[in-house]
Amino acid sequence: MASSHNPTKKAIRNSGGVGSGGSGSNQGNRGGASGQSVKFARRTSSGRYVSLSREDIDMSGEIAGDYMNYTVHIPPTPDNQPMDGLTETESVARKAEEHYVSNSLFTGGFNSVTRAHVMDKVIDSQVSHPQMVGAKGSSCAMPACDGKVMRDERGDDVDPCECRFKICRDCYMDALKDRGQCPGCKEPYKTEEYDDDAPNFGSGALSLPAPGNSKLAENRMSLMRSQTGEFDHNRWLFESQGTYGYGNAYWPKDGMYEEDLEGNGIPDMVDKGWKPLTRKIPMPAGIISPYRLLIFVRLVALGFFLNWRLNHPNEEAMWLWGMSIVCEIWFAFSWILDVIPKLHPINRATDLSVLKEKFETVTPANPTGRSDLPGVDFFVSTADPEKEPPLVTANTILSILAINYPVEKLACYISDDGGALLTFEAMAEAASFANVWVPFCRKHDIEPRNPDSYFSLKGDPTKNKRRPDFVKDRRKAKREYDEFKVRINGLPDSIRRRSDAFNAREEVKAMKHIKESGGDRTEPIKIAKATWMADGTHWPGTWAASAPEHGKGDHPSILQVMLKPPSSDPLYGMPDEEQIIDYSDVDIRLPMLVYMSREKRRGYDHNKKAGAMNALVRASAIMSNGPFILNLDCDHYIYNADALREGMCFMMDRGGDRICYIQFPQRFEGIDPSDRYANHNTVFFDGNMRALDGVQGPVYVGTGCLFRRFALYGFDPPRATEYSRLFTNKHKKNTYKEADSESQALRTEDFDAELDPALLPKRFGNSAALSESIPVAEFQGRPLADHPGVKHGRPPGALTVPRPPLDPSTVAEAVSVTSCWYEDKTEWGDRVGWIYGSVTEDVVTGYRMHNRGWRSVYCITKRDAFRGSAPINLTDRLHQVLRWATGSVEIFFSRNNALLASRRLKLLQRLAYLNVGIYPFTSIFLLVYCFLPAFSLFSGFFIVQTLNVTFLVYLLTITLTLIALAILEVKWSGVGLEEWWRNEQFWLISGTSAHLYAVVQGLLKVIAGIEISFTLTSKSAAEDEDDIYADLYLVKWTSLMIPPITIMMVNIIAIAFGFAKTIYSEVPKWSKLMGGAFFSFWVLAHLYPFAKGLMGRRGKTPTIVFVWSGLIAITISLLWIAISPPKGSDASSLGSTFQFP
Repeated sequence: MASSHNPTKKAIRNSGGVGSGGSGSNQGNRGGASGQSVKFARRTSSGRYVSLSREDIDMSGEIAGDYMNYTVHIPPTPDNQPMDGLTETESVARKAEEHYVSNSLFTGGFNSVTRAHVMDKVIDSQVSHPQMVGAKGSSCAMPACDGKVMRDERGDDVDPCECRFKICRDCYMDALKDRGQCPGCKEPYKTEEYDDDAPNFGSGALSLPAPGNSKLAENRMSLMRSQTGEFDHNRWLFESQGTYGYGNAYWPKDGMYEEDLEGNGIPDMVDKGWKPLTRKIPMPAGIISPYRLLIFVRLVALGFFLNWRLNHPNEEAMWLWGMSIVCEIWFAFSWILDVIPKLHPINRATDLSVLKEKFETVTPANPTGRSDLPGVDFFVSTADPEKEPPLVTANTILSILAINYPVEKLACYISDDGGALLTFEAMAEAASFANVWVPFCRKHDIEPRNPDSYFSLKGDPTKNKRRPDFVKDRRKAKREYDEFKVRINGLPDSIRRRSDAFNAREEVKAMKHIKESGGDRTEPIKIAKATWMADGTHWPGTWAASAPEHGKGDHPSILQVMLKPPSSDPLYGMPDEEQIIDYSDVDIRLPMLVYMSREKRRGYDHNKKAGAMNALVRASAIMSNGPFILNLDCDHYIYNADALREGMCFMMDRGGDRICYIQFPQRFEGIDPSDRYANHNTVFFDGNMRALDGVQGPVYVGTGCLFRRFALYGFDPPRATEYSRLFTNKHKKNTYKEADSESQALRTEDFDAELDPALLPKRFGNSAALSESIPVAEFQGRPLADHPGVKHGRPPGALTVPRPPLDPSTVAEAVSVTSCWYEDKTEWGDRVGWIYGSVTEDVVTGYRMHNRGWRSVYCITKRDAFRGSAPINLTDRLHQVLRWATGSVEIFFSRNNALLASRRLKLLQRLAYLNVGIYPFTSIFLLVYCFLPAFSLFSGFFIVQTLNVTFLVYLLTITLTLIALAILEVKWSGVGLEEWWRNEQFWLISGTSAHLYAVVQGLLKVIAGIEISFTLTSKSAAEDEDDIYADLYLVKWTSLMIPPITIMMVNIIAIAFGFAKTIYSEVPKWSKLMGGAFFSFWVLAHLYPFAKGLMGRRGKTPTIVFVWSGLIAITISLLWIAISPPKGSDASSLGSTFQFP
């Protein structure tokens, strides 16, 4: 908290305050790189907090003892075997560290103090789960101490003495340093108690971390280095159990695995042969072969057609012919860019049973049967609780916590870019409700695991449920969820009332102070209208009433471990009456949940969502360092609990080390049944993306993507293919330095020959912990080396060792890397992490990975992996498309243009990325082409001089082949014909509105440097509960509507004008009328959904629509008359040709 706040809790600490160990010289910031200052504080017997300087700590032996929490441990080696257990001090201190980390709100930032504020109360409601901050626990029995007693993994109190005297961590350490006696019974503390956490080294077996560099795999060496760079033994925090070497199975002698052993103690494991985790399913030849043939036929037909059009100009209207031929050439070019990458669509399938057999079954390399799957960090981003309701975000978090994946391997990070207390407390409420929801999902195999979606399902909920207590449990869970929603929806009012009360109290105190000091009572009292947390302290983030250092763009870094890391072994619920649901046979552990809000300061470019994601990458690398990252928008929840396992099949299969990410298709809920504005976008997700999967992989679309962390760091894949001689020659090369063994962990310089260890800070920043986590993430992300074809693998069983617990210095380091200054003079956003410089950072990030030679995979699961929301309102949908198109224009004018790609990008992949940057420019030609029918009807001329047979044959061939291609594409992609037609309609609607504006905005940014700001797409539900599609009928005026409205009105007027002119002309030219009218109706048919959206629910159109459209239509008509006046200047003769019958 800020120094002006009056803390009322246990302590205010910093990164070196607890667990840093050693003398004063070893305390402070974690290395000099970060440049943070350190704040020490001590609570006196009277209950006050006194700040201590470095000199105070060095001079006072008693005080300095507070910070000497760990005894020295020499790293275990074959010559140095540890004793058979930890002492009482170590065991209890370890629990104290976990308790301290999980109950502290860490804040910090650039040029400021890193503080840890111990919070005994995070939310007003009661907390019961032992992993959660503010969970149940007794109070310290020492006088004038309001601290909480340490707890174990089940939430029970840890009593260091047999007399059960309740004592907190600080008082316990004071008692040890004083006389070593219990304050209750006055007996000395025993040293042989509480070693339940100690590994059993009776067998003499020790664990060996990741091969090649053990210090990187198991221990965070940056926590063990002093500021001078020397090894700091006081920071050696943990030891673990296992065996030296790999391939030597250690089988226990106590009969622990008797059911898996035969005769001589060897497990009954028959060699079943190597099995792949995934397989490719080629498209049926009866569909894909005609599809490719028709592409070739249409390509040839287009060539002949354009050649004929160029050789047969319309001499009567060269201007009309010129505009049409230019547009047609561009359309042909655009069609080629779109269709050629679709030549190799494929399907894929996974085998989850093989995944379980390889990674979660007892084997000689994994005698314990613990999961050998790699860790995964989930990223969820949100920015504004008003547009992204906290209840929606909370439901997404709950679906993640309940996913079907080893609990100890998961970590969930929520990035709140708005720094709102509302989001913070909503996440705390979600963590509390997860105590009920997550075990309920595991017990009854619930799908989907978003509680709102599950309880909204129609149909029989008991279908396929076998347990007799399901109905009772479901009723209780539903009641708990209803109460949870009430609490979430009441948080804004609760926070407001709480803040008003505390602010009123502060005003009373200020008035009392003025009265006692004899100050001027007439002066107004200046008290900041702060936002207060549940424990009675200031919220360090954004306040409701903006104040210095407490605004949306001006607040420190905030990090709170909502749910501490779970234990490595299952923890089953208790069958007592206190539990809402019987979880006695269900693992009640929850994945680690971390709330984070990066530092924001005025004058810094925070790079929007991309900057927030990069901050999450750095913080998570230090705290959990999962080798894989799955990012989700706050409104996209997990619909398939096994989706992560299916994605992991690709990463862990042979050749998976070359995969940078697994992209899942986006599926949406709440879309109107007719999908008026093509929100499902199935043509793209089921057609284009599936086709790219057969080339080099799908593009990254921003959410629902499983990343390889190592690929995000900007490194090359282990093996890459380079193309030369117009892509006719390819050369494969190994990009990594050869190690002594395929299972050896490499160093960072082995991944990149140009990356010297001294240059690591220049690329990744000054955090030593971050730099040293990179080889660990690379090693743990490798597939198993269980097949000769696996060129870059890891040995089986390497990831079964439990993760180390979090300590305060680790969390403080995570706070420091989320500072606004950290990325200065580094390659974050340029080469490392999410790429900056475009509003579509997702496409650019994926492009950079493909350009380095990585490949991606499209994972379409039988049951949708994720589901989210999409705007069904016309205006919101157009603004969403505008943002995407503007990003594409930025890509085209940047160095991310596919024309400048490296030789590692395949030809078809290059064409696909080129189309990404070019498609918005089609709007210019599309706009002109949509007016050509009207120009033809007004002028009486057509794009060709005469409708001869050759022109009609070419036109018919092109049209029929297009229809045939559409039918075949529907066949191999699974897209419905109606969905395909809706996509065609919205292509014209967006092409004449949002895409056109995007081109203008992109050119303004490139030429004039004018930055374009976009509003966040609202994820809030419709206010009308009786009609979930109420937003569909809401008409919100935007200038994007002007071009399509004008096109409609001009074409309607032109059809009437042409019809009347033909009827009353002396020589009617019906062929030209039919040609112009046919194309006008083609345009109007595509704009029908747009016209329907303008009508609203009751068929009413805003007056402004008619005003703008009328003015523009009149202007175009007058312009046309000025350009091409009617024959004969005599007005009377002109009027005589039009007579009413």
